[in-house]
Amino acid sequence: MSNKIFCKKLNKELPSLSVPPMPGPKGIEIMNSISEEAWEMWKSHQTTLINEKHLDMSNAENRKFLQEQMDKFFNNEDYETATGFKALD
Repeated sequence: MSNKIFCKKLNKELPSLSVPPMPGPKGIEIMNSISEEAWEMWKSHQTTLINEKHLDMSNAENRKFLQEQMDKFFNNEDYETATGFKALD
C-alpha cells in the first residue's frame, strides 16, 4: 500500500512518490508535496517543453528555465506551454 500526501498541484490526497524524483532538498520537497499523478503530468509537460522549445539540457540557462517552469507548474501559477499546443478538453 502506497503512502498518501496532500498534493499541492491537484489539491487532494493522492498516492505519494516512493522516492525523491531528484537528489537534494528539492527532491525531498517534491516527494513530500507532489503526488505521483502530478509528477507524471509534469514529466509529460517537461518533455513537451524540451522538444518544442529545443532546450539543451547541458545548458545551465535552459536547466534554470525548466526548474522555474516546474515550480510554477506545481504551484498552479502561469507556466509556459508549447507554441500552438492545445490541451484536450
